[in-house]
Amino acid sequence: MRYLHTMVRISDERASLRFYCDILGMREVRRVENAAGRFTLIFLAADEDVTHAKRTHAPLLELTYNWDGEKLPPSSRNWGHLAFEVDDIYAFCAHLQQCGVTINRPPRDGRMAFIKSPDDISIEILQKGDPLPVREPWASMENSGTW
Repeated sequence: MRYLHTMVRISDERASLRFYCDILGMREVRRVENAAGRFTLIFLAADEDVTHAKRTHAPLLELTYNWDGEKLPPSSRNWGHLAFEVDDIYAFCAHLQQCGVTINRPPRDGRMAFIKSPDDISIEILQKGDPLPVREPWASMENSGTW
């Protein structure tokens, strides 16, 4: 068995690409426009996975955009979450805040944080390797909303 991709539905292609590519740093590696089915599939890879993803088409995040619109569920908590590993969780979370992203579960432990996509998909951010030493302002920061 081989992991291929995770699909999430999106309601706004521009907002989703800004979030996943411009803010999170993922890169589009493939796109399928299906006029008959009236949908677009956008396949993204994390920066460190781009070469592998282009060669084998995995592991990928598939964003599915239905051209005629689709009412997404009011909450995506039952969808679980996506998880990404970063070199410095504090620097990455600071970058997210500068981009206007709410840190729903701050990295108080130097290891884990949660944010939400524009379509309410929970995203877990994990520190690569060992947790970083606990530091402010993260250590005393409260949760915000759900994650």
